[in-house]
Amino acid sequence: MTDATSASPPPAPMPAASPQGLGPVGKVRNPWAVIGLSIITLGIYFLFWTYFVFQELKDRTGQGVGGVVGLLIGIFIGIVNAFLLPSEVGNMYARNGKPKPVSGVTGFWLLLPLIGFFIWIIKVQGAMNREWRGAAA
Repeated sequence: MTDATSASPPPAPMPAASPQGLGPVGKVRNPWAVIGLSIITLGIYFLFWTYFVFQELKDRTGQGVGGVVGLLIGIFIGIVNAFLLPSEVGNMYARNGKPKPVSGVTGFWLLLPLIGFFIWIIKVQGAMNREWRGAAA
């Protein structure tokens, strides 16, 4: 006598995640608008931007700190996000088999007074924009 459970076929494997990621693509933003609005609002827009980009990365990849934690880090120990955000963006690229356009090392740009902020935003938001546009195509 055979047990009915031993005669059942093995479960089908889960389909692999698409190379573009798991969730929806994030919003394409103009890096100069991010810079300008951050300056005009004395950093308030930058906090909103921080929340949304961390949340978009988490929604897309299923990994990372997410919006709330990213915002809290940004408020209390902001320099950490200078390294964490580009690291998460770079990891998103790596999971898709692409070379990392930014990494944690990108955070060192913020150590340059004033111009470093501009370079950092352009590099990080630019990398996200390229991924969002490529995934949406």
